[in-house]
Amino acid sequence: MKTAFLFPGQGAQVVGMGADIAQAFPAAADLFDKANDILGFDLKTICFQGPAGRLNSTTMSQPAIFVTSAALLEVLRTSPKTANLRPDVTAGLSMGEYTALYAAGAVSFEDGLTLVRRRGEAMQAAADATEGAMVSLIGLDDEKVRQLCEEARQGELLEAVNFNCPGQIVVSGSLGACGRAEALAAKYGAIKAIRLEVAGGFHTSLMSSAADILRQALQQAGIAQPAAAKTIANITGEYYQTPEEVIDGLTRQLTSPILWQKCMERLLADGVQEFYEIGPGRVLTGLMKRISRKTKVTNISDLASLKAVVGE
Repeated sequence: MKTAFLFPGQGAQVVGMGADIAQAFPAAADLFDKANDILGFDLKTICFQGPAGRLNSTTMSQPAIFVTSAALLEVLRTSPKTANLRPDVTAGLSMGEYTALYAAGAVSFEDGLTLVRRRGEAMQAAADATEGAMVSLIGLDDEKVRQLCEEARQGELLEAVNFNCPGQIVVSGSLGACGRAEALAAKYGAIKAIRLEVAGGFHTSLMSSAADILRQALQQAGIAQPAAAKTIANITGEYYQTPEEVIDGLTRQLTSPILWQKCMERLLADGVQEFYEIGPGRVLTGLMKRISRKTKVTNISDLASLKAVVGE
């Protein structure tokens, strides 16, 4: 039976995440302390105590989710009952792909955290320089979203960028076009349109400057041949084969659509039966219910769910 570890992306953060885990498990506490040393600021306190405004910023939420997810993973790796629980495949939604590559042994904790911090900073800078937004459209298929974007665009940038599950597609682009997309959603039959709490038009050409910065950082990082597990790429639904592919995939991810549904369908087709979502929140668990009702995902997001798996 094949096993997949899934890791959440930006938006999963919540004040207090990791606090109960670090209190109960020294291995988790040590990882938060290590993160503080690497970053040179107190990320641990921001995760545990907030304030929410600081934690939710692009520059802070990305390293915070990476470290919290890694801390949960560390407890799984070091607890006797789950020490032999190893993934055949890893996957992460957008920023979560970095955690997936860390879990697969392709990047070290230090390099992964440093890259995620750099990514957050570059995306925030690109967002500050461009006026962009993102809107989640519920209840529309690909073709309806394409038609909606054509009408709402009016010469501005607007693209479908997150294909998360059936009936949930996120569009991204200029502020004006996103506003028009929201207003037109009902006309095309959407159940609802939700403006996302993000800094800008992620996964579009508005992030080109961030992608340039990130590629340089990735080339300087020690990305190894994924050894412990295969990692599936968000932008293709194919498995990474080489470090060069990882660098290219993570760079292009900033300006390209995220094909999460396609990735999960590929894992299911390849015989993955056991899924674990490791990290704050239940977003990926919820998406899988919409992709494949029969498939169960074991969610490991807090102390109670962690103890249920490690048996402590």
